[in-house]
Amino acid sequence: MHTPATNTAALTYRGATEADVGALVALIESAYRGDASRTGWTTEADILGGQRTDPEGVTDVVRSADGRMMVVERDGELIACCQLERRGEHAYFGMFAVRPGLQGGGLGKAVLAEAERFAVTEWAVREMHMTVITAREELIAWYERRGYARTGRMTPFPYGDERFGVPRRPDLAFELLVKPLG
Repeated sequence: MHTPATNTAALTYRGATEADVGALVALIESAYRGDASRTGWTTEADILGGQRTDPEGVTDVVRSADGRMMVVERDGELIACCQLERRGEHAYFGMFAVRPGLQGGGLGKAVLAEAERFAVTEWAVREMHMTVITAREELIAWYERRGYARTGRMTPFPYGDERFGVPRRPDLAFELLVKPLG
């Protein structure tokens, strides 16, 4: 795999609008599903088929009064995104995607740091929470290097609900990761 040079300069962060939904779904799908996702290291293609998200799911995040779908652009081009949701004293981080060909160069680290900064300065939250599929050991390790801790708190994968993908193995579950902020 080619590792792109670190280039996080000239990034623009903004809240998504409904006009962004189609492009966001395409970005998220490209980072996690199908052969195109294998260009990057975040692919879930070996453990899940089907969709990662859909226009309805992304639209719900965009419309949420307690959330924000963060769009990350460089030179006007969508290259990354993430969901943030305020949940009392913590924020939830999800729907994180970086264009596969740009993964491995520091962009994801910059987006995560901006999401954490936003959650602290705009919502005054004390922690960031996320859930990660336990089979994604390399992804969990990436988050651990950025200060997230495994909690051992598991949530079953929603088998039978194809909105979340079609499992290719029977042992999938989500683990809660937590990082203190501020």
